[in-house]
Amino acid sequence: GETADSRAVLVEVKKRGYKALTMTNVQGSTLSREANETMLLHAGPEIAVASTKAYTAQIAVLAILAYDIARANGKKLPFDLMPELARIATIMDSVMSQKEIFEELADKFLKESRNAFFLGRGMDSYVGLEGALKLKEISYIQAEGYPGGELKHGPIALIEDGTPVITLVSQPNTHLNIRGNIKEVVARGAIACTISMEGMEHESDSFVLPRVEPLLTPLVTVLPLQLISYYAALARDCDVDKPRNLAKSVTVE
Repeated sequence: GETADSRAVLVEVKKRGYKALTMTNVQGSTLSREANETMLLHAGPEIAVASTKAYTAQIAVLAILAYDIARANGKKLPFDLMPELARIATIMDSVMSQKEIFEELADKFLKESRNAFFLGRGMDSYVGLEGALKLKEISYIQAEGYPGGELKHGPIALIEDGTPVITLVSQPNTHLNIRGNIKEVVARGAIACTISMEGMEHESDSFVLPRVEPLLTPLVTVLPLQLISYYAALARDCDVDKPRNLAKSVTVE
């Protein structure tokens, strides 16, 4: 709630006469004080520069907000949100308890690598961007995230022998397409680390997540990417909590 460019947007929004809602993990932050309303994330203190639980909490709070707006507008909703979020919380605990798997994946795919790619389709592509950001922030590996549909429009030229490609497969309507992307990069020498969801898994996948409502998959698909990034940084003797050149809040524009 202290980032300068976000505050600049808030100032402009209020100047134009619109109301502003701030979602923040820090009560009393600048953006919270200056907005009309505040929704607290209640994620607890996050000391590390790279945001993890605050990111996940924002997705959950935004999902609640979107769900309630839809219900207030009389929309017919395909699932009951709160029971699904409760089930997802249990799944998240289960994923975190298997962290040694992600330590092994980080050691296998990323410890000696200079670059990495993240692929996904639909919402998976956005989570891939977050995974790439986390990896480059704390391990200093050059990481890029791309939608699977854009792979052959340029990024595939960068794939060579031994390039790690981390792929998410959680969207039922595109999982066959992303499987085609995996085959394309493997055919060009990439080593594939695939995180899939139950019902869409292959025996060669690195980790299979329990199935959740497709609209809420980012809550669980981001966890393996965060953990892989964490263990890659440790394996490379990087300071996970205080990456070089970065600060928790960017207070200047």
